[in-house]
Amino acid sequence: MGNYSDAHICQCLSRLATLRPKSSVTISGELLKTGEQFVEGVLGLAGGLLELGLRKGDVVALCALNSDLYLEWLLAVAFVGGIAAPLNYRWSLEEATFAMKVVSPVMLVTDECSSYWYSDLQRDSIPFLRWHVLMNSPSYDSRKTFLLTTQTLKKPLRSLSFNYIWAPEGAVIICFTSGTTGRPKGVTVSHSALIVQSLAKVSIVGYSEDDVYLHTAPLFHIGGISSAIAMLMVGGCHILIPKFDAKLAVETIERFHVTSLITVPAIMADIISLIRVKDSWKAKETVSKILNGGGSLSVELIKEVTVFFPRAKLLSAYGMTEACSSLTFLTLYDPKSDKSNHTFNRTGDMKCGLVHQPGAACVGKPAPHIELKISTEDFSCVGRILTRGPHVMLGYWGQIPIKASNTRDEGWLDTGDIGQIDDYGNVWLIGRVKGRIKSGGENVYPEEVEAILSQHPGVLGVVVLGIPDTRLAEKVVACVRLRDNWKWLDSCSDHSTENKNQTLCSESLQQFCRQKHLTGFKIPKSFVMWKKQFPLTTTGKLIRDEIKREVISSMKILPSYL
Repeated sequence: MGNYSDAHICQCLSRLATLRPKSSVTISGELLKTGEQFVEGVLGLAGGLLELGLRKGDVVALCALNSDLYLEWLLAVAFVGGIAAPLNYRWSLEEATFAMKVVSPVMLVTDECSSYWYSDLQRDSIPFLRWHVLMNSPSYDSRKTFLLTTQTLKKPLRSLSFNYIWAPEGAVIICFTSGTTGRPKGVTVSHSALIVQSLAKVSIVGYSEDDVYLHTAPLFHIGGISSAIAMLMVGGCHILIPKFDAKLAVETIERFHVTSLITVPAIMADIISLIRVKDSWKAKETVSKILNGGGSLSVELIKEVTVFFPRAKLLSAYGMTEACSSLTFLTLYDPKSDKSNHTFNRTGDMKCGLVHQPGAACVGKPAPHIELKISTEDFSCVGRILTRGPHVMLGYWGQIPIKASNTRDEGWLDTGDIGQIDDYGNVWLIGRVKGRIKSGGENVYPEEVEAILSQHPGVLGVVVLGIPDTRLAEKVVACVRLRDNWKWLDSCSDHSTENKNQTLCSESLQQFCRQKHLTGFKIPKSFVMWKKQFPLTTTGKLIRDEIKREVISSMKILPSYL
């Protein structure tokens, strides 16, 4: 049972009602809502949910595109002590059914993109589902069956009363992991985790009530949710587009004088590619904050960002759903520290050499509330990255909270990443525990080998795998995509090719690894020439298991002479 000294995400409502009563707080399409209208919408919806019979601890599943109503639903469910479970609208019905059975929601809220789910889910016999609400559709569907809507649920307010309720254990959101390593898991996030994460973003990124924030990330993703809560806390203005579309995003940035946004590398690349061909770019002076997550930006892309967003502080964050988004932050560019030009320049706290080094990437320092440590199996400074603090999840929904197997690590969450912390407190990522290759008793991290091989001018892309081997347990194998005009030779002693400078073979790539000082046992024993695109998830993550299955099944391993 919470009390009003405990964290609650609806504590932002009183600030919005008093600080921004007549100012724009959400703009969704052509619909603008002031702070007063937004708060009234949340409280009216909360009243309707209570009258309908939603109880403390009940789970409400949400599946919709981004909108002002989506934000209202997240807060209204939290207000009455419910737990929101945002679902990915890109999921198949099978994936949605699995997620629904995990969290057992009593209510499903959808918009047009997934309104068919309800009837199809009923055919799968989901008895716990009591209500279906259409977020922004007419009161009757095509079959004339009455359905609840946001508007029909909302109750008129007699006064603004901020008597919010807490769900058990302070849970507020069940956010699903991407599922790239198996079935998605429901990560249970607390009010406290969201509040401290938001305060970290306010402190480090610099969000304020003057910001006009463009939602580029979906609100079912922890990055989109945590940034939304941060902006609600400071009282900024939210610009909501249904889902990311580069052309719409660029137009929206210019039209509404957007000051801040978050990206992932693919989103940033798409935005830059459109701005690059524009006759004029009106938002050059307005955007002041860009936070990147979901992977590192290339140095070339960072340079272009500083050209097209010269007034923007550019940061990158490393994190995970289980830690309520960002664990560390790295300032890639700060115009206030480099007024002489707008080319890429590392800032003062980046005392860790290059942003990218062979086999590792610097992701900056932990946020103020976050503890990190490296757990090693030997005397090495490289090991598993562990974290603890109020940002850590309550556990996976429906499962006993996972505890570290080693008693020394009790209370710490294992991120699943391998890395190290340098003398300046910067965190360096090396690879994933799950992807680790055990070859001849030695640990090999694929990302380290990939970082070396990708530097070769003839290599377009590379994926390093551990393939079962009777002598080594696993042998290191590299799947290589060649650039145009490059040719693969079975042996470098083959002189049949006309242009030896545009050829590659196992020996030449192994020699390249040695020249880059890659330790001998990490150098691939065999190479596979990969002629197609590497398979990716919808979020752009590599599906290594699929590549590994294909390599093992075909066993088209090119000879090695190591």
